[in-house]
Amino acid sequence: MKDTPPEMDARYQDMLMQRSGEERLMMGCSMRETSRTLVEASIREQDPQATPETVRKGLFLRFYGHEFDADSRRKILAAIESTTHPVAK
Repeated sequence: MKDTPPEMDARYQDMLMQRSGEERLMMGCSMRETSRTLVEASIREQDPQATPETVRKGLFLRFYGHEFDADSRRKILAAIESTTHPVAK
């Protein structure tokens, strides 16, 4: 659905392009971190006892799971499960 008038869309695009590359990169990083935080909160709400591995697996599935076939997903999830790294923030 696209409910923004074309002239407002163009105005917004112009405003974004007036920012420096560094500012746009920082905006993108901030949006990524916000979405990760929201997804992690959702995972923890569904399973308050979620282990770090469970959270990492959930993040992978939500963000990237659709991009892999079932066999590749299984291998990636197994690799996530076998690591001992804490969830990075």
